Amino acid sequence: MTQDKAEQHVIFASTILLLLFAGLTLFIASIARANPGPDAAASSATYRAKCAACHGPDGGGSEVGKSMHVPDLRSQAVQKQSDAELAQIISNGKGGMPAFKDSLSEDQIHALVTHIRTLHRKK
Repeated sequence: MTQDKAEQHVIFASTILLLLFAGLTLFIASIARANPGPDAAASSATYRAKCAACHGPDGGGSEVGKSMHVPDLRSQAVQKQSDAELAQIISNGKGGMPAFKDSLSEDQIHALVTHIRTLHRKK
């Protein structure tokens, strides 16, 4: 009978551990959903301050940007580039675009990439 009681304790302990693990997993998932990443308002403000003068408020290009043939950030050509490629262009510049690695943090650059990804939905 002591063996049966030991088995019951093992089953009970296993059940408790499984419930704790499931609860912890759900807790972590809820935190991840509550804090999805870069602050959208901050990245939007950075975009307006650093990018919109040439790329326009919607990514389609301002009058100045269009005269310089800046790419439409909403286009498939831009959107198909990897996050790393877009971050590199923002950091190092390309063509007539200046480099922003000295004026933006790495987190701000990655937040801009995330913001650029949202622009194709607004086209």
